[in-house]
Amino acid sequence: MVASRFCGPPGSGNGGYVCGRVAAYLDGPVTVTLRRPPPLGTPMAVERGGAGSVRLHHGGTLIAEAASSPDGPALPVPGPVSLAQARAAAGRARYYADPMFPGCFVCGMSRGPGDGLRIFPGPLGDRPVWAAPWTPDPSVTGAGRRAAPEVVWAALDCPGGIAAAEAAVLARDTAILLGRMTASLAGLPAAGDQCLVMAWPGRRDGRKLLAGSALLGPGGQVLAVASTVWLTVPRPAPALAADGAP
Repeated sequence: MVASRFCGPPGSGNGGYVCGRVAAYLDGPVTVTLRRPPPLGTPMAVERGGAGSVRLHHGGTLIAEAASSPDGPALPVPGPVSLAQARAAAGRARYYADPMFPGCFVCGMSRGPGDGLRIFPGPLGDRPVWAAPWTPDPSVTGAGRRAAPEVVWAALDCPGGIAAAEAAVLARDTAILLGRMTASLAGLPAAGDQCLVMAWPGRRDGRKLLAGSALLGPGGQVLAVASTVWLTVPRPAPALAADGAP
């Protein structure tokens, strides 16, 4: 079950968080494909398959499927970003002039400290990289006061979507939905660690937008990296918002 706290759009789970929950059933780097908007507050069933795969169902509907990905995200991480640069860039994305999902667990500005992750990326200006600081709150940690793996997946989600959408200069009537996410976690930050998330756009292939993202720890070390595939769709009316990012 995905608690309402971990929403993306209203009534739907944040894509990265749900991907991380599904990935927890497998070892190592994992690729998760979202098939339908993940519902909130309702039980779902996990079906284990052969050769390192799982499926997530809600009733008779396939919500997501995951498979081990030994090679991990197949993309290079750009040069490092400093915490000072991330702080200067935070909140400067064009998305925040008219956010589609202000209540999103990850990037929603209406979520208070200790409730949402409050990761507000913005472009660096001198290169095609978006960044934002992030300090994990104790409420999203588990054993050893380390951030839960699914929360790290979530932190890597929205920044990549914002970077991909802004680099593609999408029309106002176009939105994007998270379709697939591959992530590799080398470490988990502790509560109070002053971290940052950086994201960068990849190529565009028709309706598909590719992006990468990485979580850097207090010393600049890469703790996690992800590649994402987003699908362009007509922008929904606010009351009918579906899973995805702006």
